[in-house]
Order: sequence, then structure tokens, then C-alpha cells
Amino acid sequence: MRHQSQSIAASPPPVLAAGSDPVQLGTILRRDAGIARAQIDSALGAQGALRRPLGEILHRRGQISGGGLAAALGVQWGHMTVDLAHYPADPLLVDGMDPRGLLRLGFLPWRRLGRRLICAVADPQDIARIRDRLPALSDRLSFVLADRRQIEAEIVRLRGAVLSGLTRDRCPAPLSCRSWAGGGGPALPAALLALLALTAAAPMAMLLLLLAWVTLMNLCTTALRAFALATSLRPQPVTPAPAPGLVPLPPPGGWPVVSILVPLYREEVTIRQLITALERSTYPKELLDVLLITECDDLATPLALAQLDLPPWMRVLRVPDDALKTKPRAMNYALEFCRGSVVGIYDAEDRPEPDQLHLVVGHLGRAAPDVACVQGYLDFYNARQNFLSRCFAIEYAIWFRVLLGGVQRLGMPIPLGGTTVFFRRRALEDVGAWDAHNVTEDADLGFRLARFGYRTEMVATTTHEEANCRPLPWIRQRSRWLKGYAMTWATHMRAPRALWRDLGPRGFAGFQLLLLGGLTAYLATPLFWVLWLGWWGVGLPLFDAAPPAAWHGFFAAMFAGQAVMLAVAARAVWAQPRRHLLATVPLLAAYWPLGALAAWRAVFEIFTRPFFWAKTEHGL
Repeated sequence: MRHQSQSIAASPPPVLAAGSDPVQLGTILRRDAGIARAQIDSALGAQGALRRPLGEILHRRGQISGGGLAAALGVQWGHMTVDLAHYPADPLLVDGMDPRGLLRLGFLPWRRLGRRLICAVADPQDIARIRDRLPALSDRLSFVLADRRQIEAEIVRLRGAVLSGLTRDRCPAPLSCRSWAGGGGPALPAALLALLALTAAAPMAMLLLLLAWVTLMNLCTTALRAFALATSLRPQPVTPAPAPGLVPLPPPGGWPVVSILVPLYREEVTIRQLITALERSTYPKELLDVLLITECDDLATPLALAQLDLPPWMRVLRVPDDALKTKPRAMNYALEFCRGSVVGIYDAEDRPEPDQLHLVVGHLGRAAPDVACVQGYLDFYNARQNFLSRCFAIEYAIWFRVLLGGVQRLGMPIPLGGTTVFFRRRALEDVGAWDAHNVTEDADLGFRLARFGYRTEMVATTTHEEANCRPLPWIRQRSRWLKGYAMTWATHMRAPRALWRDLGPRGFAGFQLLLLGGLTAYLATPLFWVLWLGWWGVGLPLFDAAPPAAWHGFFAAMFAGQAVMLAVAARAVWAQPRRHLLATVPLLAAYWPLGALAAWRAVFEIFTRPFFWAKTEHGL
């Protein structure tokens, strides 16, 4: 191998004369790789629509390996190929280099011979771009070709720990909750102590102030629900369903490569169904880039994946070990390996509709440049399992099919869901991607996009997932959501004037309502119970602290809020196949106490375990 490397250094790769063409790749692949002419012709016929290189199309179709493609390109362009698994890179050559730059440029310094630096690349057409980015080294660079996955694996081996640290703190510090170590710093405990002192000094006044806040939140939430209900009742344009097998017209510029991030942690039971669902997708597989992201301390999931015959457009990425183990940290790490201009997220138990990616990409292609993200609907495939799953399904229907439509129409920021959400990659990177420390990174990212001037739009496509339908796991999951909402609110409210400037009055009001409305209602649930006892005749000194008219107004607001909520719930489940949930709508009052337990647990964890990620168990 040393002799081969010396010949590279002595005679740089040939440069094509102006106007000349390399040998046709198809000819080389038929001659050297044994690929059938019919396969070559099929890939060439698809090039016009896919706008991807011939070799990449064949590789994504599983008709040639990455190493075989590198060898064929080496013959075509006059470069040697190297197997990095047997001849790894010199660690000294990448010491101090930013692994993110290596991944984006798609190259790896491999050997040094004298003054000449030999780099491994996967695509010879990237060489000119690499020379432009490294002008000081341009005349001293030589290149060998290697399998792209081997290049990425070498970068991880040599600089993976550095990459993990860089991506963990990717979100700008002023907009991240990572300063919450130890309960959010001294400000929050001081505020809590001051609140307790005021309550001890004037308990009745503080209680009345609390009731005034609860009433205000309830009235605002009721108004938002009523507006969303009215919006949902407006006639919507009817789009005819496409004929089976009909491929929609591509957006301007053609169909892009779509990278799908699938964070996995102890998902050995459920991952098969997502893989099956993605295989049924109508989106061209040659344009799919699915990253199955695993954690170092999870042995079962990689073992389950190793037993599957994954298609070439899927790959497994292992995240380096770290004390912080959250979904957003894993996605920040994986983002550096994405090859698509659109980045989406699925959870392991998801079952997206087959045409979903076409609809999402088509929507982004037609949308204004400031639309950075689209969010699809979420629903449950086990909604009939028990009472808890039915209530959860109603709640999801309210949120995705009614409330978010009103939020979008009002121009308020949309707090994103954790799955079936798709981004323009450039915008996602512009805002700092995900906050690795936030346990509801999705909602936080929705508001951060808005602060940077971007918008999110809903798209009418549904992913079915598994409803968490056991009480204790449900409380753990909801507690994480509410804890993240509270931390997101506190993080952005560290500079309220800047938040007002970024979001505007309407966005600022929506931020307060969407993050504090549900949390306030859940935390105040025990107080509601006490007040209802007083309403029905149990003597309470509190009732003497305010005039009867104030109490009549309070309870009238509570009744009105419940009536509107039930109307919204009925609207959300009216259409098939959710109409079977109508009978459960009047019983939702028995469902909300679980939320109160989750809310108080969330408050406790904010001070004790702010970054703890309560894993949702799937496949129950």
C-alpha cells in the first residue's frame, strides 16, 4: 500500500481537457461490475425525473455496493480507490479539524507523502469544490476514492467525541435551557421563595390573585378554542384524491433528497413497523436518506436492526456516549450526516401515510421562502384500546385538527410536534437546530423558528402512532411535556422585551397562552375541586373575600370554557374514522386529573431533574 501511495504522490491524477468527457460510467459498470444493461437503462431513464447521478441511483436501488461504485468512479475519473476499513486514515492529519466541515465537504485527509496531502472522497465531482474551499492547500492535494459510508465512519472514529460535544451545544446559548443545571440558576428559586413569602404574609390576597390569573388564562384559552372552532367550520376547498398509483407533478427544481431522522432508544419491538411503512412510501427511494439513530447504552435495538435486511437508503448511526441522553441531542448529531435539503422526523412506532412525503415536499416547494417547516397531523392506531387511549385520541384530534388551524390562521407561532415534522434544512441550521437539553425540543424549536422570522404551516396528511394508554407511563410522558413547556417559557422569557420584538404582540400573546394555558389549568385543578365544593354548599372563607358577582363571573367563565372545549372535541372527532370517540367526549372530566398529577410532578422535576428524559415505552 505504501508503494501505491507513493505513485499517487509522484503523479497527480489526470486532468480532463476542456470539452472532453470521462468514459461513460454505464459502460464501466457493465464491463467491470456485471450490472445488467436493463438495470443501467432503467436508471438512465429515471435520471431526468430524479436528477441524481447514475451511480447513486443504482446504489440506492441496491444494484451496486458503495465500494463497487467507488471503484467504478475511480476507473472513470482516473483515481485510485482505497478500502478505509483495511487502510484507515492517519489520525494526525485530522487532529484539530472541525468534523462538521469534513462531513459537509465529504472528504477525509488520509495520508501525507512529503508536501502532498492525499484525501479520500466519495464523488470525484466534489474535488473542485474541495480545492476551492482549501485554496492554501489546493496545489498540494491529491485524491483517492472511497465508499462514502467508510469516509463517514472514519470521521466518527477520529473526531466523533468532538462532533458530539459541538452538536450538543449547537443551539445559541441565550435561547437554550442548558443553563438550567441545578434548577435553572438562582433566579427561579429566589422567585419561588419570594412567592412563598408573599403567600405566607397575605394568603387571601395571593389566592385571589391566583384565581384572577386562572380566570384570565381560561378566558383566553376559551377565546382561542372558539376562534379555532369557527375556523374549522368554514368551507374548505376540496382537493380531489389522486388516482391510485398516480405520481404527482414535482415542484420547481424537481423532487429533492429527503433525510428522515428516526431516533431510537430501546425500540427493538416497534422499529419494524416504521421500516415497513417507509418501504410503502410512494416517494422515490433513490431520493430517501433514512438515518436510524441509536444510543451507545442500547444494545437491543442495534441487535434487532442487524437482523433486518435494511435497504440501501437506510443506514444506522450510533451516537457517542454522553451524560446527556436526549432525543434532540441525538438528532443534532445525526443532522451533520444528512444528505437531504429537507429533513424530517419520525418516531419508531409511526405509520405515516404512503403519499405523505410527496405531499410534504410538494407543500414546501410551493410555499413562501419564510415557511421553514410543515407539520402533519398525528393520530393513534390503538385509539379503541381502552378509556385512556380514547381520551388521548380526542385530545390529539383537538390539537391537530382544530386548535392548530386556528393558531395558524391567527399568525401565531406553532409549537411543533415531535414527529411528522419537516424542515428546510438551511432554515433548521440557521436557527441552531434543536436545543439538546430541552425535553420538549419540538415546541421550543417552533417558537425559535418564529423568533428568526420563519413560519410553520400545517399539511393535511396523517401519521398514526401508538397512544400511551397506561396511567403511570402516561403521567411520565405528560410530565416531560409540561416540564419542557415550563422550561421553554422560562428560557425565552429571560429577555421578554427581545421576545416581544421578535414575535410581535400577537406572537408574544400566543407564546404565553400556548405554553402557560394548559400548565395553569392542570396545576389549578385541585383548587377547582375545592371551589366546586364551596359552590355546592361547603363553607369556604375564600368566598367571603370577594363579592358574589365576582364568584358568579368566575363560575360562568368556567362553565363557558368547558362548553366550548366539549364543542371543539365533538368537532374534532366528528369525521370518520374518529366518530366512535363521540361517546367519550362527555367523559373527559375524568381524564384531566391525570394531567394535574403530571403537572405537579413536572414542577418537582424542574428543580430536581430538569434534563431527565422520561422514556415513552412503545409496543405495549
